[in-house]
Formats: sequence, C-alpha cells, structure tokens
Amino acid sequence: MTGYGRSSKENHNCQLTVEMKAVNHRFCEINIRMPRQLFFLEDRIKKIITYYVKRGKVDVFLNVHDEGVVKRALSVDWDLFDQYHKIYNQMSEKVSNPVAMPIDQLLLHEEIVTVNEADEVSEELENMVEAAVEAATLQLVEMRNAEGKALRKDMIQRLNYLNGALEGLRKFAPQVQQEHRDRLLKKVEEFIDGTVEVDSSRILTEVAVFADKSDIEEELTRIDSHVRQFLEILNDATVVGRKLDFLVQELNRETNTIGSKASHIEISQIVVNVKAELEKIREQVQNIE
Repeated sequence: MTGYGRSSKENHNCQLTVEMKAVNHRFCEINIRMPRQLFFLEDRIKKIITYYVKRGKVDVFLNVHDEGVVKRALSVDWDLFDQYHKIYNQMSEKVSNPVAMPIDQLLLHEEIVTVNEADEVSEELENMVEAAVEAATLQLVEMRNAEGKALRKDMIQRLNYLNGALEGLRKFAPQVQQEHRDRLLKKVEEFIDGTVEVDSSRILTEVAVFADKSDIEEELTRIDSHVRQFLEILNDATVVGRKLDFLVQELNRETNTIGSKASHIEISQIVVNVKAELEKIREQVQNIE
C-alpha cells in the first residue's frame, strides 16, 4: 500500500526532517538517504520502520539543517608557513625590494590552511532521529490503514460476487449431465438410423462416466471454503497479505479446473467472469500488508 509521512525535530543548534513514502512491493524493502555522519544509525532506523511496516518499498529521506552534525575548524601547517615566509624574504632581498609578506594570499593556499570537518553526533541528536523516524512512520501507517479499509471494502464486494457465482454454478451443474446424455443419445440414434435398438444401459454407463469426470461439486466446496477463509482473514489485524495471496492462487486453480471440466455455455461464462474478479482481487492483495 502507498503512504507518506513527515516529521521534524529540533534543538538549540540543529533541525532535522524525516520524510518517507511507501509504494507496493511483495516484500519489505527500505532505502534510506541521510548524512554520512548518521550512517551508524541505519540499522536502528530500519528496526523502527519494520516494527510498523511488514510489506512495501519505503524510501526515507533524513536531512539535518543548520550546524547539524558537522563541525568545521581551520588548521595551519606552521612549518610550511615558515618555509614560505623564509623563501619570500629571500626573494625580496634578491630583488632589493622588500615588501610585506602577502598573508591574505597564503590564507587561500590549500597546502597551508585547510578546513577540517569533525563529526559530532550527540546522544540528544540520536534520540531526535529516532523520535522523528517513528513519528513519520506512524503518519505513513495511518495513511496506509485508510487505504487498507478501502481495499477491504472492495474485496468483500468482489467476494460477495463470487458467492453469487457459486450459486449459479451449482444451478447449472446438473444440467451438464442431462445435456450430455441427450447429445449422446441423439448421436447414437443418428448413427444407427433406427436400424438397431439403442442399449439404454450402455448409454447410462457412458453418462455415468462423463458425470464422474465433469463433476465440479468438489471444486465448488473448496472454493466456498477458500472464500470463507478469505473473509475471516480480512478481519484479522495481523499481517495477512501472503495468506490472502495463497488463497487467491487456490481460488484460481479451482476455477480453472471447473472451466476445464464444464462443457456448458453458462458455466463457461460464469468461469470467465469469476477469473476476471479473481484477477482484480489478486492485484489488490499485492497491496495488502
């Protein structure tokens, strides 16, 4: 499911912002972008997020503003400075034109004056990061929950349609055997053209064999069981996405079996419609945690 969360925290010398967004994914994948100085917090951040999010691709953006976690300080290579000073004086004497040493230019010389960065991550800042990540995650989860309620409502409607389709299949299933018996008898009569008496027991045997092969009651019973389990799982507050994914696969398998057994036009049409609904349910299930 999709979602977005944002949180900001600040203290006397820095401000940090955490933004995260989630999109559909079969597994839980978390990508974090943050200052290098905070890399050591990556595992802790992921643990906070995975406590609330079990499925989906989550992108996290953590920014630190103001002074942040980096302290800068100038350092001077005094030995090198003394050498420059000495050489400069020698050059001035050689041209008999002593002038003041251009200190301002030496300040821009990277070999003499360098800027050093020192990481400074306090326990207070660590706690701020964790608090901001959790607050943003809770916002994201709230949005995902709202989407989940809409998905649940949609799937219940589709499952109600499946229940109606089951009734239709049960209604037409007995007609399959009778129509097969009529077709078989008609073909036999056309073939013998009334010259030979039809062996009714043989016809009944053939119909019985066909009835056994085309019987869909077992598949209907399993579909009914899967639908009831699906509805029960939708009321479960735990992680249910993979369970529902498995049930959709089983529903598809039983529906395909019915389609391969049935030679009745109404049953075939119901099977086509059921498969279309199952495909829509399968797409929705991919979004459920």
